[in-house]
Amino acid sequence: MLAGCKSAPAGAKLVGQPIDIRFTAIDGREVDTSQMRGKVVLIDFWASWCPPCVREIPLMKAAYEKLHGRGFEIAGISLDDNKKDLLALMEKEKIQWPVFYDPKGAEHRLAKQFSIEEIPVMWLLDKSGKLREINATDHLEGKVEKLLAE
Repeated sequence: MLAGCKSAPAGAKLVGQPIDIRFTAIDGREVDTSQMRGKVVLIDFWASWCPPCVREIPLMKAAYEKLHGRGFEIAGISLDDNKKDLLALMEKEKIQWPVFYDPKGAEHRLAKQFSIEEIPVMWLLDKSGKLREINATDHLEGKVEKLLAE
């Protein structure tokens, strides 16, 4: 990267495009965003060792508890390289949504596929599965409610 130049945020070129992500979560649940049409889906690229990521968990939990019944889903994609640390944090925080773990950490296949170089990255997919928001960390609940109303 050139000095003084900032690269576009991860996903900027994908806004408006359908995002299809498939994985088997750490608890065995199968996740396929193409099968979640009709729902608003938060894709959360994060790690247990990332303080800003961990700070988002209470906000995500609040939005999930309030809006899950209206069609809001979360799919977590962990960039952890230590499964024990991830599981401990998930248990401590009582995370209910599916989380994908790949022991490759930063070399994670989905992180590489979507050019995720910094975390947290929180994307919102609309009911048609298209990427609508690449920075869902600010005002998450309001952004989800707006997409649910469409």
